[in-house]
Amino acid sequence: MLAAGAGEMALEVEKLSVEIAVPAGNLRAVTEVDLSIRRGETLCVVGESGCGKSMTALAIMGLLPRRARMRAQRLALEGRDLLAMRPGALAALRGDRMAMIFQDPMTSLNPVYTVGNQMEEIYIRHGKGGRREARERAEYLLHKVGITAARGRLGQYPHQLSGGLRQRVMIAMSLMCDPILMIADEPTTALDVTIQAQILHLLADLQAEYRMALILITHDLGIVARMADRVIVMYAGQIVETGTAEEVFAAPMHPYTRGLLDCIPVPGKTPRGSKLGSIPGMVPSLLGPLDGCQFRNRCAHAFAACAAAPIPLRATGTDRGSRCLLEPGQVSQALSAQTVEVMR
Repeated sequence: MLAAGAGEMALEVEKLSVEIAVPAGNLRAVTEVDLSIRRGETLCVVGESGCGKSMTALAIMGLLPRRARMRAQRLALEGRDLLAMRPGALAALRGDRMAMIFQDPMTSLNPVYTVGNQMEEIYIRHGKGGRREARERAEYLLHKVGITAARGRLGQYPHQLSGGLRQRVMIAMSLMCDPILMIADEPTTALDVTIQAQILHLLADLQAEYRMALILITHDLGIVARMADRVIVMYAGQIVETGTAEEVFAAPMHPYTRGLLDCIPVPGKTPRGSKLGSIPGMVPSLLGPLDGCQFRNRCAHAFAACAAAPIPLRATGTDRGSRCLLEPGQVSQALSAQTVEVMR
């Protein structure tokens, strides 16, 4: 497994796979994902819709749908083996030591309970204190995430809040028990650009203050350039590339990563009226056995060996790896360091 940077280890995942039983067979939603993250670090998981990003997060949290089946060699939070835990013990960690911000707060918050009720329940459920302490903690955190008149907001229902306020409530709720690990699943997707920037700044500030490990799931490479310490690129349920943000943007090692970067218009760099890059073809079926490179039918560099046995993730450095038979440097030159700064 590729190691994380310096600091106290928060999460270790080895060979995580998720399959979902469907009428046509078993769908390989996630295939042998390895990742690790330390406190104070931001790991961005990037890829197109359906690549397995959210399913990986749900597997870590123990929130997979009923038809899904997970297996892994190791899944540890602060060194504690989550695979060996009973459901009750895992539920005690969820919301306490590890928390998740979901993509759409309107469907994640309970519409028939006030914001205060929902935040207080987490605090009390995990034995942090009584109703009064929970109320004070909730009010403090609402203020912390930038919500004015926090005391009054505690008595409101989710539908009475704007999308940006609901997302801030979700962030505050996830902090009720001081988690070591926070997973944010595309937390800015439904928000306008101005609110997106505010939420991202808020997450960065809170992470620095609380020294949380932050896994940020997104399909927006602009967010990755701004937020990430390390990056994992996923395609068809597999990790196809990993590295620091600077390495992945400056010299992508996998053709899929190169294709994603080509799709981005860069202010001051992309000529007006020019065509943006695109990735031809369709994502392969995730049903049936895994054979060869999953990206080969869409790749301009593919050759016969790409259709052979499954391609392993080859490590080329401490935090660097690619699931490609091409040697480093064979994928065409990517964005310059100056362009990465423009994107940020």
